[in-house]
Amino acid sequence: MKGRIHSIESMGLVDGPGIRSVVFLQGCKLRCLYCHNPDTWQMGAGEQMEAADLMKKIKRYRPYFEKSGGGVTFSGGEPLLQPEFLLECLKLSKDMGIHTTLDTAGYGFGDYEEILSYTDLVLFDIKHEDPKQYLFVTGQKEDKSKRFLEACQQAGVKMWIRHVVVPGITDGEDHIRSLAAKIKTLSQVEKVELLPYHTLGENKYESMNIKYKLEGVEPMNRERTRELSDLLFAELGEDFTSVGKKDEFVAQRIG
Repeated sequence: MKGRIHSIESMGLVDGPGIRSVVFLQGCKLRCLYCHNPDTWQMGAGEQMEAADLMKKIKRYRPYFEKSGGGVTFSGGEPLLQPEFLLECLKLSKDMGIHTTLDTAGYGFGDYEEILSYTDLVLFDIKHEDPKQYLFVTGQKEDKSKRFLEACQQAGVKMWIRHVVVPGITDGEDHIRSLAAKIKTLSQVEKVELLPYHTLGENKYESMNIKYKLEGVEPMNRERTRELSDLLFAELGEDFTSVGKKDEFVAQRIG
């Protein structure tokens, strides 16, 4: 089983628990305003690789996974756009006793039951809680994302929620309250993280001759993000506590 790989990060620290190998799969149908990896969009690009060969590379880092409680994270792009290859990699990971995480916006083809049965954790990116604004931010309707969330609920898979805070788009207090209300409808959510918008990927657009849609928008002010994170965590209620450090905005479920 072959898939298209954009890149592999051998020792990631922010894409799930512990030390992780992060596999960035090629291809994405969303065109998020703030995407910092436009080079992952095209399905036919990247390196073609057999699932077994990929997992041989990942297996070399298993001692680090075991010491840190880490594992492998499949990201993108959108990993759900290569479902057969993703499933094979997940199965091989579980055969090796490696913890599996899926980093996704949930924009795949459906039929997620088997994929989720081999997934220990889902890092889910909520683009926007309002359907019209979801379309504005991503260029696509939220229907497929909603179906994936429903599948996660049925599977009972553990989740970490991520949300990018962009000046003038997702930095309103009413929006944050609505985001908290959406998160509270989801079961198995262990962590919630606000990610301040940055411009680190803007140069990629220039090199690829693609117009950067947020040109001129300054990076999200971190103090304002702190205020919004305090509001979000207060709205989430006593089940969550803030565990973020100086430059992190993370809430974790108690117990």
